[in-house]
Amino acid sequence: MKVMVVGGGGREHAIIKKIKESPKVDEIYALPGNGGIAADATCVNIGAEDLDAIVDFAKVNKMDFAVVAPDDPLVMGLVDMLEDKGIPCFGPHKDAAIIEGSKAFAKDLMKKYGIPTAQYEVFTEMEPALKYVEDCKIPVVVKADGLAKGKGVIIAEDRDTARNAVESMMEDKMFGDSGSCVVIEEFLTGPEVSVLSFTDGKTLIPMVSSMDHKRAQDGDKGLNTGGMGTIAPNPYYTQEIADQCEEEIFLPTMIAMNRENRSFSGCLYFGLMLTEEGPKVIEYNCRFGDPETQVVLPLLDSDLMDIFLHVSRGTLSSAKVSFAKDAACCVVMATKGYPGSYGKGYPISIPEDVKNVYVAGATVEADGSLRSNGGRVLGVTERGSDIREAIDKAYKSVEKISFEDGFYRHDIGQKALKAMEGK
Repeated sequence: MKVMVVGGGGREHAIIKKIKESPKVDEIYALPGNGGIAADATCVNIGAEDLDAIVDFAKVNKMDFAVVAPDDPLVMGLVDMLEDKGIPCFGPHKDAAIIEGSKAFAKDLMKKYGIPTAQYEVFTEMEPALKYVEDCKIPVVVKADGLAKGKGVIIAEDRDTARNAVESMMEDKMFGDSGSCVVIEEFLTGPEVSVLSFTDGKTLIPMVSSMDHKRAQDGDKGLNTGGMGTIAPNPYYTQEIADQCEEEIFLPTMIAMNRENRSFSGCLYFGLMLTEEGPKVIEYNCRFGDPETQVVLPLLDSDLMDIFLHVSRGTLSSAKVSFAKDAACCVVMATKGYPGSYGKGYPISIPEDVKNVYVAGATVEADGSLRSNGGRVLGVTERGSDIREAIDKAYKSVEKISFEDGFYRHDIGQKALKAMEGK
């Protein structure tokens, strides 16, 4: 099979490395890919949001299958366009991708179908939103309704911050049209858990749980980022909680989307908060998370391409989906200044004995060497028999890699270890 993967980050590299293991796959193309992905796929310089060019490439080059990984092309309807040309895909149609494309839609869906989430209000005009934050409970969470590259959420610890968040989104257009509508919701507390799932709209199979680390600096300090590291499984996510989530959140969400005539097929991501009142949904994503994918897929024992095919054909109930009982840790190496401004073009030194590297932002030179080309440059993932071993192995590998202005958190997984010690 000739398979096309749309996207160019660490998540896409993890997907490509996994489907490369499949005997069903002969050729892999990445659009646009990156310098690191080029070692595992043929990179094609077409941006993930250039939908017409992607469709043309797929037709001309007779792609047998497409994996659409990022949120923007999914919400824009790339799967619909490819399938209209007879190219089967892994990923939701546009009408289902709205579950991430509009936070207001997602919150209203949960309210309508009794899926546990934070209390909220939706505003399309600024004055009522400002009036609401004068009296609501603080802290409060202000969210831009649409996609905002993972940055459209502001946790306001005081009313001035809440007011500024509303004004920056709705008046100053900080996130463009994504902030024309805002969701203001109660601030939840408790351990966070990410659960990715395969679903074809009839069957839903959760993957291994994971724990992300969003803040840039050790001790959960600094600015929010796209993710500085992950561990799997998440020790807070017990079998009892998993059963509860499946009954109260996962299956009800799949059923709710069907009832709305928006059947979801692909990877449905559940961002959860384990509150004192029980698990609640913080967010849905319509695709694999990044960097959660970099710890979940290395634990998958099954053929990922086979699962993709079953999902696209609506036969997921017949697929073999199994995960190792091991643990995994991914440590992200970024460039100083991230998530703000940062330098590019620094040579990256990766010794040959470090194998499990997922490249997020790098270019490749003619001699095959890599240079940094992003805020998050790469993720280093290692497996272990338990979380502690996985963490130790990941950091030993990270210490062997270097590039100018590179930095990483030194405490990925430490919360998980404390949680395990407390059991």
